[in-house]
Amino acid sequence: MKDQFQACMLRIHFGEADRWQGKPLHEAIVAKCLELGMAGATVYRAIEGYGASTRIHHSSHWTLSKDSPMMLTVIDREEQIEKLIPHLDVMVEEGLIAMSRVEVIRYSRTSGNESAKV
Repeated sequence: MKDQFQACMLRIHFGEADRWQGKPLHEAIVAKCLELGMAGATVYRAIEGYGASTRIHHSSHWTLSKDSPMMLTVIDREEQIEKLIPHLDVMVEEGLIAMSRVEVIRYSRTSGNESAKV
């Protein structure tokens, strides 16, 4: 089955070393997304990048550095994304959040509108 609709995409950029209440930030945000009933969240670890600090962050097999750039992406309906933003305001100490409207094409094996989520 193919379903097409408008949604919002949220991309959260931060460093691998970032924490929230002693837990890696990406784990804390994914847990919050699950708690809020978000359609899904995906975490990406980048090879290299820099942000406002202009300090280059990179991952390497040869160093013990654990501050690779991270990006967490959530795609869901706008009203769901709006529920997450206040939590991110508290959790993300340093980083960048980009939000955009997207056209979603979802393919699934189920028929009908069995899922209320994105």
